[in-house]
Amino acid sequence: MQEPTEFSRPVDLRAIPRQIVELSADEAERAALARRFDIVSIGSLTATASIEERASGVDVSGRIEAALVQSCAISGEDFPVHIASDYRLRFVPEAEYEAALADAGEEIELSSDDLDTIAYSGSSIDLGEAIAQTLALEIDPYAEGPNAEAARAEYGLSTPEASGPFAALQGLKKGQ
Repeated sequence: MQEPTEFSRPVDLRAIPRQIVELSADEAERAALARRFDIVSIGSLTATASIEERASGVDVSGRIEAALVQSCAISGEDFPVHIASDYRLRFVPEAEYEAALADAGEEIELSSDDLDTIAYSGSSIDLGEAIAQTLALEIDPYAEGPNAEAARAEYGLSTPEASGPFAALQGLKKGQ
């Protein structure tokens, strides 16, 4: 049995809700997720989910919205970030998921129409954990706050453009 997560919202697949499901994380859940994602705080986290059973698994689609505070990767200052994103997921039984991975071999080609796939066992899925993982993918681990440029100048750091792979070519061009 899997350990409960910070934002657990199990959905029994034997009685899939026909209406749109609304999820909202409480203060303790948001604090635990902020620690897990190594960000300053999560002020709000809400999501909607439409759940449909299909022959290929259970498809879930909806929208996630979150207000968080992150630290700037350059200056270290905290700044607010708003995330609003549509998502689409497919839940498949664990045995089918592992068989598909074995059949795929070492490389898997994904198209833009492919859904993120999550394996499950038993008769329920954890929609809250899926939302948490979706949020984690939306968080920029190298987010730069509004004062990043000033911090670069103060500490003598170059911009990514000035130190990137084309910076040397630009230097050669100036020397002509």
